[in-house]
Amino acid sequence: MIYETIKHKITDISIGMGIPGDMAANTTDVLLLAALLLFAIFAHFITRHVGLFIVRLLVEKSQTRWDDILNENRFFSRIAGTVPALILYILAPLAIADMPLLVSFIRTMAQIYAILMLTLAAYSFIDSINSIYKSTRLSAKFAIKGVLQALKLFSAMVCALLILSALTDRTPLYFLSGLGALTAILLLVFKDTIMGLVAGIQLSVNDMVSEGDWIEMPQFGADGEVTDVSLTTVKVRNWDKTITTIPTYALISQSFKNWRGMEESGGRRIKRSIVIDMNSVRFCDDELTSRLGRILLISEYVRKRTAEIELFNKEKGVTGECLVNGRHMTNLGTFRRYIEEYLRNHSDIHKDMTFLVRHLQPTDKGLPIEIYVFSREQRWAYYEALQADIFDHLLAAIGEFDLRVFQSPTGSDLEKLGKKI
Repeated sequence: MIYETIKHKITDISIGMGIPGDMAANTTDVLLLAALLLFAIFAHFITRHVGLFIVRLLVEKSQTRWDDILNENRFFSRIAGTVPALILYILAPLAIADMPLLVSFIRTMAQIYAILMLTLAAYSFIDSINSIYKSTRLSAKFAIKGVLQALKLFSAMVCALLILSALTDRTPLYFLSGLGALTAILLLVFKDTIMGLVAGIQLSVNDMVSEGDWIEMPQFGADGEVTDVSLTTVKVRNWDKTITTIPTYALISQSFKNWRGMEESGGRRIKRSIVIDMNSVRFCDDELTSRLGRILLISEYVRKRTAEIELFNKEKGVTGECLVNGRHMTNLGTFRRYIEEYLRNHSDIHKDMTFLVRHLQPTDKGLPIEIYVFSREQRWAYYEALQADIFDHLLAAIGEFDLRVFQSPTGSDLEKLGKKI
């Protein structure tokens, strides 16, 4: 056979050079082993520098994006890394057949190396799936990172099982048959991972949270943007730039607020109150009615309302001697109408979403008039500026209606009162 022929010729050459027979045979084995290693190194060099160069050229000429992502994640490079291991595994029994222990060792190491490279290639493939998926619109609704991390964990477990099988020269089924007794221990060790996997699937399927969402979870001190949804944790960058890490399963077992609905609706709620001093509420007299009629936003309302009230009172025979008889405008009701007209004429307020200007329950602090509307502006700073502009205007305008805003007495108020006394 070829191996025997080559070995005999090398041995004959060694003996011809004056090397004793036993030493010549050993020298032949060493030379064949060296030749095998050099061939494996040469194959590795050719694969890395020639084979991968050709693959890169094909990838660059391809019109598809997925092969570029596979190349960026070193998938082809790691597949190529198995070539020298395959050469050593196949050729070792032929090159050094007279050294069975060394052959067994080389083949075992080659197996382990090939398994590791294939596992890394699987990792690259999974990372590529994640990169491709992130470029799709579906990624905004369903996060699959947790599932992909579970696949990586499964790949690592398969890798460990195959390496153990190679080291002990036993079939993987032999070790699988003994896993039953270790199930309870594995469940305990990987409890968080298993719970995170199940929670991640539920979060994805039910579209509960994804990267980029603004969530609030006070029990964990989280109030900000989700930056990462992994197998076991969800990272939230809070608005104060701190990072909060939440166990994935906590999002299933506990409640949290997701502001995505607000962002998708195109509006952001404004819900604030002005507290009116109830002692300033009164019926509008002719002088106040005339003054309010000059306010452009409500001039038409005041005119129509005055005519309507006068007609009603005339039909009922009500005179102006007692104001509680009949119907009369109040400064508070007119102010509430002014707020409505002001907001309806504001370009940054949604007119087709919930729009309320209402009285709340009076308290010892006064009568709250609540504005419950939605702004078109969602960006935090601009939204706050819009709210400030609206209430700046209303607080400045309230005096025109002979109303006062309630404010608890301050030190200066008490000082003025003491001087008057």
